[in-house]
Amino acid sequence: MTLASIVPVLVRQGMFRISCQGHRFTLDRFTGYIEVPGQERSFAHPTGGDVCTAITIQGGLWQELVDEHPLPPAIHVDGRLDVAHRRLLRAGDQFTGVDELASLLGRAFNSHPLPVTAGPGRKALADRARDALLADASVHLVEMARSLKVSPAHLSRTFHHHMGMTIGRFRNRVRVARALDRLEAGDGLAAVAADLGFADQAHLSRVMKEETGRPPGALRRIVTE
Repeated sequence: MTLASIVPVLVRQGMFRISCQGHRFTLDRFTGYIEVPGQERSFAHPTGGDVCTAITIQGGLWQELVDEHPLPPAIHVDGRLDVAHRRLLRAGDQFTGVDELASLLGRAFNSHPLPVTAGPGRKALADRARDALLADASVHLVEMARSLKVSPAHLSRTFHHHMGMTIGRFRNRVRVARALDRLEAGDGLAAVAADLGFADQAHLSRVMKEETGRPPGALRRIVTE
């Protein structure tokens, strides 16, 4: 089916849930969704309001960017897409990275759609683990599994199946996003590394580059200039 346009939506602040095509997803800074004209979905806001960025992409361009498979209701927002979103918010009408942003949205669609198959494990367990990591990204797998009353192996399998990534990868994604917030606020890299549970500044720098494709110095310029 050829669409005139699609609208990827990225969350700036807050959290909400959508139900679409028989599946429920939690949307926040780490998960975006694809708004398709005429597609039914319902929304719930259990913790209050939210602020989002809606980006309209013409259907012809979208077809050039993505592979041929059904539109997923939700996508992972990786570190590169997060940085491009931050650049857009800072630059406003002066934003010059339109092509990069569109390309990254296509990449997220192709590489990071959230799984929607039923499969083994419990979605509620994966959601609770996700919430635990958002509350404290330094929590260890064994400690989290104990608090959720499951084995670490079962928790790891369930999280990966329902979230489409490992617990360690999601933990790093959360910590890098919070590191970017701190850099934007003007904090020093050493203090950020210590506060977010990294072994040292070099460890933080390495993980930030792996997640975003850019070293901390370049990231600081992006989020502060």
